[in-house]
Amino acid sequence: MNLKNKKAICIMSGGMDSTLGAYMVKKMGYEIIALHFNYGQRTQEKELSCFHKICDSIGASNRYVLDLDFFAQIGASALTDKSIEVPTGGVQKGVPVTYVPFRNGIFLSIAGALAEKEGAEIIAIGVVEEDSSGYPDCRESFIKSIEQSINLGTKEETKIQIYMPLVHLKKSQIVQHALGLNVPLENTWSCYKDEEMACGVCDSCRLRLNGFKLAGVKDPIEYQ
Repeated sequence: MNLKNKKAICIMSGGMDSTLGAYMVKKMGYEIIALHFNYGQRTQEKELSCFHKICDSIGASNRYVLDLDFFAQIGASALTDKSIEVPTGGVQKGVPVTYVPFRNGIFLSIAGALAEKEGAEIIAIGVVEEDSSGYPDCRESFIKSIEQSINLGTKEETKIQIYMPLVHLKKSQIVQHALGLNVPLENTWSCYKDEEMACGVCDSCRLRLNGFKLAGVKDPIEYQ
């Protein structure tokens, strides 16, 4: 298939998973249109800074940064409500308090509108089912249902595939794939708590550090 002028909307948080997903899409020959959301998360400024660095390194043809202030009003997540402590004690039962209600559903709906506007064929998202801390909106079945809904709710000629290449990977495999594609992991951020230096103890830092450990390489970012 000739991919010249084929466009992909890449939802990019500034984290390792979504960055690898975007690099995989780039390798497939797609033009990258980068999409980032500021939603009142604790590490918003750091994530945005990482996003712009990654866009520069990947050669994104366009980038969108959208501000979603309602997540803070909804609350119910330790990422958007500072009265809720970010857990640092390891594995929790059930859905963690860092889960942001229906975040990926909202992100993908907006990405669907952008894909229709831009004439993009795929939306890439870095969801990881097995290794994702138990978030319900990271499940493959959920993403497939959103894909169907986007195609039902857009123009007939709009045919969008949601590309989720990491959904069945472990963190160690993600690290290995990223190294193989020369992804600038030093420009990615995973910490839920802090922006200056990663805490090393929140769920996201633990998953990332364990992934690097199992992959047998050192994480290039600094930890407290």
